[in-house]
Amino acid sequence: MGNEIERVLLKTDTLAAVILPAMGGKIASLQKNGIELFQQPLRPYALRTLTIGFEESDASGFDECLPSVAACRIETASGAAEIPDHGEFWRLIHTAESLSPATVRLTAIGSALPIRFERNIHLDGDTVRIDYSVTNTGEHAIPYVWSAHPLFAVDPGDVLTLPPSVKQVTVEGSARNRLGTNGTVHPWPSTTLTDGAAAALNIAKDASEEIGDKLFAEAPVEGWCLLERKTANLRIRIDFDPAKLPFLGLWLCYGGWPDGQAEKQNCIAIEPCTALGDSLELAIKNGHSRTLIPGQVDSWGMTITTSVVS
Repeated sequence: MGNEIERVLLKTDTLAAVILPAMGGKIASLQKNGIELFQQPLRPYALRTLTIGFEESDASGFDECLPSVAACRIETASGAAEIPDHGEFWRLIHTAESLSPATVRLTAIGSALPIRFERNIHLDGDTVRIDYSVTNTGEHAIPYVWSAHPLFAVDPGDVLTLPPSVKQVTVEGSARNRLGTNGTVHPWPSTTLTDGAAAALNIAKDASEEIGDKLFAEAPVEGWCLLERKTANLRIRIDFDPAKLPFLGLWLCYGGWPDGQAEKQNCIAIEPCTALGDSLELAIKNGHSRTLIPGQVDSWGMTITTSVVS
């Protein structure tokens, strides 16, 4: 990881989290009883610039996407703003304030848009609680979208369970067009691929299948998602308030990304989010973006709870 990169370690009896304030405040590692839960680096850790693509970084752990996921250009009262790939804040050095052996506060201020981003990350027993806030520090109203981006490591046969209210998903992108083009709707969890083959979208596959699907759904009214790590005998539960985070992104990647690199992701990202789609520019057009007037604060939270399955 390199001695030059500051590490913050949070611990309970069963959980250990490593946070890198200088690298967007990313949660680089989350271990349950010594078992790593997150995708580990595809490339060595290095400080991020404001121009690199996500695939040029370590592409691992739990980053934050704000004020957009996709790179885009938007118009504001202060002029045009260029939002880079996966947003700006995963690239920024964050200030870290340790509040206890199990709690850290992370803050950063953006330059693309005048947003102050704050997170309190707290470990309590088997649960990670993250409380978020965004503040408009500028003189004009600004738009934003936010998405969590936790990349959970998986093995073939692991199961992603969404509540009964989730009956369909919409394609944002799909490697080799296996699920069709942007906007294609599929039933969840079982569907038919563009080649006519049946597919269980909720079952993790082998990396040799080169799958890379980004999907969206309306957030389950039940407010939870489950990932069952069969080989690790672990269950990971995500809880969030669908009234504040009305959409859910899913990144199902089994060797299908990044293109042109030997090291590939093998993960499932469960991403509570504020918009149906990755682009702030399109969210503004579709009425899914959030707006902060000067001085306004928006806040929300989510939890990750781990348990051993006997």
